[in-house]
Amino acid sequence: MNDDCPQQICRSIDMRSAAELNQICYCKTLNNQRLQQVLERDGVGPEFLHSSFFSSTATFLSSNDFISIRNTISAAERVLALPAYHQRVTSRGCPGGFHNPRVSGVFMGYDFHLAAERPQLIEINTNAGGAFLNAILLDAQSACCPPMEQPHSLDKNALYREFFQMFINEWQLQRGDQPLKRVAIVDRYPTEQFLYPEFRIAKRLFEANGIAAVIVDPEELVFAQGALFHQGQSVDLVYNRLTDFALSENFSQALNRAYQAGAVVVTPNPFLHALYADKRNLTCLSDPAMLSSFGASDDDIATLTSSIPRTVLVSQENSEMLWQQRRDWFFKPVSGFGSKATYRGDKLTKRVWSEILQNAYVAQAQVPPSERGILLDGTPSSLKLDIRAYVYQGNIQLLAARLYQGQTTNFRTSGGGFSPVFVH
Repeated sequence: MNDDCPQQICRSIDMRSAAELNQICYCKTLNNQRLQQVLERDGVGPEFLHSSFFSSTATFLSSNDFISIRNTISAAERVLALPAYHQRVTSRGCPGGFHNPRVSGVFMGYDFHLAAERPQLIEINTNAGGAFLNAILLDAQSACCPPMEQPHSLDKNALYREFFQMFINEWQLQRGDQPLKRVAIVDRYPTEQFLYPEFRIAKRLFEANGIAAVIVDPEELVFAQGALFHQGQSVDLVYNRLTDFALSENFSQALNRAYQAGAVVVTPNPFLHALYADKRNLTCLSDPAMLSSFGASDDDIATLTSSIPRTVLVSQENSEMLWQQRRDWFFKPVSGFGSKATYRGDKLTKRVWSEILQNAYVAQAQVPPSERGILLDGTPSSLKLDIRAYVYQGNIQLLAARLYQGQTTNFRTSGGGFSPVFVH
């Protein structure tokens, strides 16, 4: 039993709710020695790690909240497949037009806050980061409480097999039985990216399964003779980690031309970002009248409108109302990522508000995050938390929490970072 968690609490901890556990169980469950060993075996030495990647504390989720998260994702996936919804999305237009190669998109991220009634879906992301690191983190835990000792089927190797098969399935959806020979993991200045260690893990996973893999900046790619090349070698599939979601920047042009021509499998891709992750989609998914006009079922409408905070597009017409009620809203750019340029309404200044009005933003009803109790230097403290579900084809592969302080999720908080989730 971990000394950081009082004995009398740990003995009765299996009788307590997940919410209580998150408040009173201070167990430090991360086995740092095991974590370092696994990371180094996967090609991630200490020189690639940030001190705030991983929290030393696990997070608990109730079985009812897990079922609610799963039902919300299933309902959203059904709506996102409706032709009327597709028509709504494509009517907005996209640089270069919409090319839909029929892949499903790897590592969709559904992010939730744990509210009193039920978890609230605050956004959906393509190319959600952290899945590989969280697979390793899950493998480096020391159980301190009965909920962590319950048998579960998830371990790093099982998740790696599932992740690899996901990429193979993406390939086969577009290329059938053709052999997959080379993968490019693509991001801008990849070695400088915060999650660069993941790229190294993914590269090693492909290579361990007989597939050549490279980590490249998109400017290193060349589209010629109907194929995408890197240093003279053709690329079959791109694991896309770019935040240039429409592939509209100059540095993405070779990749975009190859994608539009169907010369390379790109996952996730601009079509999937428009379908899933454009924040304007939340205005549709939280609006019962809009959902009904798409042909969504009554059950799915009820599920989504009770699980997604009301979201509206910021416009000149509603700007006065939103400013007056700003404390009740959270403001996000429609093509935002990583909490960049997002603002809690009660922190807004007039200057920032004027900038919001000059750009494309949505306003989402505030849903405060729940908290996780931790020990910092032996003193009880608490951090905010959200839950990320990594999803493929509507199925949850892995759950992870992010612990943080401040307005939005970050990896700069002492004691914070990724935290493994145990359903209790």
